[in-house]
Amino acid sequence: MKINRRLVLLVTAPLTVAVAFSVLALAPATNQALQADRLTSMVEAADGASELANRLQRERAAATALISEQGDAEAFRLRTNATDKSIAGFRSRAKGLSSVPGSAQGALDRIERFIEEMPGLRAQVRSGSSTVSALAFGYRIVIADLNSYRDGIAQADGVDADIADRIRAAAALSEAAEHTAQQQVTVMRAQAAGGFTTASQRTFDAGRMGYTESTGVMFDLGPGEWRTWLERTLSGAKALEARRLEDEIGRTGTGKDLTVAPEEWQKAANDRQELLRSVEKRVDAAVLAQVSDARTTLIWTAGAEVALVVLTLVGVVVVAIRLGRVMIRRLRDLRNAAHEVAHSGLPAVMNELSQPGALRGATPEEVARRTGDPVRTTGEDEIGEVGEAFNAVHHEAVRLAAQQAHVHEQLAETLVGVARRGARLTAVMVSELDTVQRDEADPVRMKTLFALDHLAIRMERNTNNLLVLGGYGNARVRSADVGCSTVIVAAAQQIERFDRVSLGAIESGIGVTARAVHDVAHILAELLDNATRYSPPDKQVGVAAWRLWDRAVVQIVDEGVGITAERRAVHNAALLEPQAGIGDVRSMGLHVVARLAARHGIVVELRDSSGPGTIAEVTLPAKVLALDVEEARTPSPGAPGNDVGYETPRPITPPGPGGHRQQPAGANARPGRDSAPVGTGVGLIGAGVPVGGGDRETPPGHAGPRDGGPEGGTPERGHGTTPAPHPVHDEPVSRVAGVSSSGLPVRQRRAPQQWPAAGKREGAEKRPGAGAPRPSPRRRDSRQVSDVLAAYAQGINRSTNHRGRSAPDDNTERTEK
Repeated sequence: MKINRRLVLLVTAPLTVAVAFSVLALAPATNQALQADRLTSMVEAADGASELANRLQRERAAATALISEQGDAEAFRLRTNATDKSIAGFRSRAKGLSSVPGSAQGALDRIERFIEEMPGLRAQVRSGSSTVSALAFGYRIVIADLNSYRDGIAQADGVDADIADRIRAAAALSEAAEHTAQQQVTVMRAQAAGGFTTASQRTFDAGRMGYTESTGVMFDLGPGEWRTWLERTLSGAKALEARRLEDEIGRTGTGKDLTVAPEEWQKAANDRQELLRSVEKRVDAAVLAQVSDARTTLIWTAGAEVALVVLTLVGVVVVAIRLGRVMIRRLRDLRNAAHEVAHSGLPAVMNELSQPGALRGATPEEVARRTGDPVRTTGEDEIGEVGEAFNAVHHEAVRLAAQQAHVHEQLAETLVGVARRGARLTAVMVSELDTVQRDEADPVRMKTLFALDHLAIRMERNTNNLLVLGGYGNARVRSADVGCSTVIVAAAQQIERFDRVSLGAIESGIGVTARAVHDVAHILAELLDNATRYSPPDKQVGVAAWRLWDRAVVQIVDEGVGITAERRAVHNAALLEPQAGIGDVRSMGLHVVARLAARHGIVVELRDSSGPGTIAEVTLPAKVLALDVEEARTPSPGAPGNDVGYETPRPITPPGPGGHRQQPAGANARPGRDSAPVGTGVGLIGAGVPVGGGDRETPPGHAGPRDGGPEGGTPERGHGTTPAPHPVHDEPVSRVAGVSSSGLPVRQRRAPQQWPAAGKREGAEKRPGAGAPRPSPRRRDSRQVSDVLAAYAQGINRSTNHRGRSAPDDNTERTEK
């Protein structure tokens, strides 16, 4: 899970708890605000109920006057129209009410049913079919329900006690107004009937008593100013006139005519109702204002609490987001820096330090400081401490890498120094061998010299391996391109079991450029040595070469048991990307091949053979190839010892350590190290292939083992060219001084100025008389040649048998299992 998600979860948990408790804390205030809002709506509906009750009272008076013939239908019609308007206003206010107390809700339901039945009641009034008692009872019931609704809203939830008392006081005032209205109707009935009856007299007295009780309730529950408003309002002339008439009527006994005229009474009663209605309006307005103020206060209180909680939560979230973003950004910077260092920065530094001379004289500490700090997210907190620790780790890693590079450079210099000293010693040994071989005529000692000569070839290849691992190459540069078959043969002559190498189909016209000849031969020599070392001793190792578009492919096939696919993949990876370090000594040949191949863009790959064994495929790019290169001499396929150009693989004739001069009878033979055409320490194999210059000629089936030492060693021996064969004369000038005890001819020494220039090593001083004409050599007889070749073969066998040979000198890791 990402760190940002973890931080979100970490902040979400406490925020959820905080929101939950905030909701619980805000619930009472919010509920009170909602209840205050509902109460305000009910009080507004109560104001409409008061208005409707007043309209119904006037309509009832008009209806009573119409039935008792004290009024007309037009007055009743006007009253009904005013009542309908009040009904519409009351319905609109009561429509949106919710959470109405039970008693109030019942009153609303009864009011709604009466409103629906009013058209029928009015029709009876107009037709005169209704009695005054039934009419008065119908109107009294609905007006009582309206007053009951007003008194019931005081029982709503969350109503303050003071507000509830005021609501009840306002409802009591409405009841007082209803009592006076009922008195008006009772008097009108008595006037129409010719006086009070006992029942009507009791109704009149009950109205006066109910008015007194209702006003007393209002005085008890309502504030003092309301009493003041009522007393001041009813202290005027109109109110006093209504009270006077009321007292006069009250003093009239039962069954007596009322002395008060109907018009006078109706006017006084209507005026008193108007005065009571004005007080009732002021009281309702005061109740509504108080309820509205309470609602506003509660709403503002709840809103303030909600806003405070919301702002607190928002502030917490904003602070958490800002701190989290800063933390996440710093962690991401640290992660990006770590990824950059791990995937690009540190590998680039390591790759740079792995190159030769990367330190440029700087110390490991200076190299580490020069790379700088990859992480700039530092500080006094834990993330900054991690960044500083990462910088310290990076600094230490670069320092150790630089120290290791310094050690590698010292080791490489040591290897190069050892290789150069070995090359000088090898050069001295070769020089001594040259001197001894020139004067040696004994076949027994000659074969020992030949064995030493072949061992020098292998020692020279090991010296070159050390130079390659040390970051240097072969110092010799050829002046001419060489054919591919010649390079293959030269490579075969650098290994121990060269006699097991057989050339297959070698396409003609494939050449190797002069600058790459030595390295290509070195690559093939390592691969051939590996193939012969780890394949059955009685099996041949085949070599084939052909051109593929602009490239050339050389395949080396052995008949070993092969290697596993996993290990072959590991070896191919190592061949594709050479190791920067010195490498394991046991796999020195693998690293040498990889480095030499990378130097020239050559691709070396190990493949699985269809049968037993492994195929080593070397792909030579176009820049390594030379066009139209002719071999030094390509004898006919039937010539003895020739394998170049055969269509089917043939074993290479065991090469000698060098070609031999054609000397007169009595002269000894000597390896032709001076005349090898490929400067890799080998000569040509092939019957009749002349090498070098002067009077030297390679005997059939033999060639010189090498042509010079590695870089820093002795100068190159040989000119890198293959001159035309020296003509053979039938009667050469005799140079035989005698015959040795073994029957070999002893050569007559020439003067120093008569040595041919082509046979000298590069860098050697020219001797006087180098250009003097040479006498034609005389052919040896078959016996002499047979003795020399027998001694040569015995020397080679002695260098390769288990009893007389030294420890293995080729450190190539086995690539077959």
